Amino acid sequence: MRLTALEQPVRARLVTPGHPQLPIRPTLRYAADEPFAVRIGFPAHVSDDGRRVTWTFARSLLEEGLAGSSAGIGDVRVVPCGRSRTVVEFHAPHGMAAVRFGTASLRRFLQRSYAVVEPGREDLGPELDHGLMSLLDGV
Repeated sequence: MRLTALEQPVRARLVTPGHPQLPIRPTLRYAADEPFAVRIGFPAHVSDDGRRVTWTFARSLLEEGLAGSSAGIGDVRVVPCGRSRTVVEFHAPHGMAAVRFGTASLRRFLQRSYAVVEPGREDLGPELDHGLMSLLDGV
């Protein structure tokens, strides 16, 4: 049976200027029905309003950031921090959060995501086909 989704809790640290680093346990998620997206879910106790927060970004962004150079110019940036740590920055209108992960944990998750959908085999599925047919119907 083929794996269709992946969920991996990891250890990380929330890095906030002027405060001690806070150990946290976010959950990394990847699913075949959204083959280009990676999700990182954060526990409620780390958000301003006490609710769980999930950020979604491109799997290719994670790949690029883990390849050794900073990646991203938008809301999510992946920044190598030495050989064993990677910082993921989350930029929002009300501020920025930096979360430091062990690079090995992120690499392991990325490699496991390839068992769900191999790189280059991502398929947007019938939704894209239907959308394109609707858009191009009169052409």
